[in-house]
Amino acid sequence: MIKLFANKIELTVNTRAGVISSLIIDGKERCDGICPVFNARFRDLTGECLTIDATGARNACVNGNALIYTGFDVPFSYLSVKITVSTGEGIFWQVAVDNVPPEYALEYIEIPKICLPRLVENNPNGGKILFPYDEGIMVTNENLLPRYEPEFPMSGAYFIFPNKLCSQFMAYLFDDVGLYMGAHDPKRSFKGVDFYSHGEGVALQMRLYSGGDFGKSFKTDYPIVWQVFNGDWRAAAEIYRAWFECNLPPRIVKVRENNALPNWYRESPLVVTYPVRGKHDMDKMEPNELFPYTNALPILERIKNDTGCRIMALLMHWEGTAPWAPPYVWPPYGGVELFNEFRDALHKNGDLLGVYCSGFGYTKQSTLIESYNCEKKIEEEDVLRGVCHSPKNKPELGITCCPYQRYGYDICPASKRGREILDEAYSPLFKSGIDYAQILDQNHGGGQYMCFGRDHGHPPMPGEWMTSNMQSLLTEWNKSAPNMLFGCESAASEPFIGNLLMSDNRFELNYPFGKPVPVYAFIYHEYIRNFMGNQCGCPFEPKYDTLRYRLAYSFSIGDIMTLILAPNGDLMTHWGTHDFESAPNMEKALLFIKNMREFYNSGAKEYLCYGRMSTAPDINCEEIKIPLFRGQEYSTLPRLLSSVWEARDGKTAYIVVNPEEKPVSFKIGNDSYIAKPLDAILIVK
Repeated sequence: MIKLFANKIELTVNTRAGVISSLIIDGKERCDGICPVFNARFRDLTGECLTIDATGARNACVNGNALIYTGFDVPFSYLSVKITVSTGEGIFWQVAVDNVPPEYALEYIEIPKICLPRLVENNPNGGKILFPYDEGIMVTNENLLPRYEPEFPMSGAYFIFPNKLCSQFMAYLFDDVGLYMGAHDPKRSFKGVDFYSHGEGVALQMRLYSGGDFGKSFKTDYPIVWQVFNGDWRAAAEIYRAWFECNLPPRIVKVRENNALPNWYRESPLVVTYPVRGKHDMDKMEPNELFPYTNALPILERIKNDTGCRIMALLMHWEGTAPWAPPYVWPPYGGVELFNEFRDALHKNGDLLGVYCSGFGYTKQSTLIESYNCEKKIEEEDVLRGVCHSPKNKPELGITCCPYQRYGYDICPASKRGREILDEAYSPLFKSGIDYAQILDQNHGGGQYMCFGRDHGHPPMPGEWMTSNMQSLLTEWNKSAPNMLFGCESAASEPFIGNLLMSDNRFELNYPFGKPVPVYAFIYHEYIRNFMGNQCGCPFEPKYDTLRYRLAYSFSIGDIMTLILAPNGDLMTHWGTHDFESAPNMEKALLFIKNMREFYNSGAKEYLCYGRMSTAPDINCEEIKIPLFRGQEYSTLPRLLSSVWEARDGKTAYIVVNPEEKPVSFKIGNDSYIAKPLDAILIVK
């Protein structure tokens, strides 16, 4: 038995049983069930898995502040797992795994694991979990989030950092106190952060991938930190932000100080995205009314005139190969001459051009353009040597993301052949003279996919090498296209912010699972601005015009607003919709955007472009219910969208946005205010 005391924490580990038996915070027991304090997965030379946990050790002892587990079943008879636990402001966990058999490699170890009460919708005594999924989410029912066990081939939906998860922490909020759990890893290595129902409680885990080889030991050189906090989700995010700012990843510079950023970045242009073929991803890929490219110019000019915004046209289905069929995108559909004519016309008018690309997939067959088939190219050009290998050390079909668009493989960008393929595919794009490329669409957060290849020049197990390789690759791309910004689907995960400076921030995906909260903006906004994105997967019922509400959310947290055009020039509810009769009201949307632009330029830019979010409480206002798509429950949301900022003079600045056509009252503390229709208000206190 080991008992540790830290700030408001009393922790008891039943060493022999291999479980955390008690966690007392502020004098109250918080455990609600038990699970092994660690479990680990190994792979043998054939790729088969073998899992052990703390309860399987015949020998367990305490040596100072270390728990040592040995005596596991064959083949791990000599294996040693040493968990070091220290105290300070909180509890600090580190782990070392030694004496790994030569025919096995440690894939990952989950440490520490604890079982806390089920969340509030399942347990009146339960709490909520702050989770850095997409923009950020407060979860009150652990069963609403889809459960995906990260495996090969990877999906973009896994709870992996750096990938779909932007940060390497989470927090459990009880009614009276909160418990922060964060990996303070300056290398930002590949890891899973997750929680799930376990018995009568909910288990929380940090999965640390070793990035090692067969027979190799593993040791963390950073702590997993548990720390008690008081306050709402921002108090937890502030703990992580304080660590982040003392341990910045490479090439990250505050927006205010970043001289490499183009001027338009700070002007907050309006992104207008649309396809040039078909109406949606499953449509016939025939040219629509917005092709040739210059056909869109009158529509874009009208939007520009009505809003006063500089426009960035962001194209979909523009690839000359097939839509969403990576990695080859060049030449553009219809040829370079038509594309360049459009680019030059936009630039002459002071506007911008961007394109979507689809990341590290290697398309074998497009399911949208039957004639686009790369089987012969794959065979003749030794492509399989550069794609992700399964745990069996074999190239296997991947691309579990969007299989209705194409099927094929995932490129391993850490392999020599994989890097050659990507250079060949994207070099022409880097020379195209465009302003922006969402080059890693479908590589959420900018991360690469798992590869277990043993002849690629990287370790055979996923781990830190994936992060450092991506940082190196993206830096090379930045140098190859110094006048072009890059982005990814979902906001760039933390280690890639310095390379992917404007991305598709997918906050709207969180509405069915809980309450979206701007964790990303709270931690990172001083260093990066994202845009609202094409809203693919928006869960709101299309017949309700929620576009202005979504615009207001993005604008209020400092992101760049986005419109999605249908081929006839009307607005789409969101990309991927097949319901074109429920189009948002364009006149009202453009008026709202015009008002937001004027508000931005009349004092709000200081916060929405350069600002640092505050831990001050939100405003109080009436709530509304918006129905979710396909018969799901209503989402209960604040009528007004707001954010709180630290002013440069030390005061607190509130930005409150009203997307509705009527005035709405609200309070800050005891002070009452009214937000004008389709407008915003800045209040400095």
